[in-house]
Amino acid sequence: MRVNQPAGKYYSTDYLKKLCDLWDSRGSGVTNMHGSTGDIILLGTTTEHLEEVFWTLTHDMGQDLGGSGSNLRTPSDCLGQSRCEYACYDTNALVYFLTNEYQDELH
Repeated sequence: MRVNQPAGKYYSTDYLKKLCDLWDSRGSGVTNMHGSTGDIILLGTTTEHLEEVFWTLTHDMGQDLGGSGSNLRTPSDCLGQSRCEYACYDTNALVYFLTNEYQDELH
């Protein structure tokens, strides 16, 4: 299962705790942080747990799920102005805009 990473790959400790608790209780507990797609990969669960995991991620945690297919990859950005004093523009805002603009193509 792919989970879209947040802008700049900034995570709060609260978010990571919730994600790990969810995956420990409904999955294998094994993750791949920022695999070849850039997304969080949650490895190993059973079919009967999928709907609960989807609901918890999207409704309780406000998370967008990955799964863009081969037409358009899930947008990812560098830390930009939030960390780099030489950044020329706000990369986090750009990726947020592109994600909203092309949301239909992403899913």
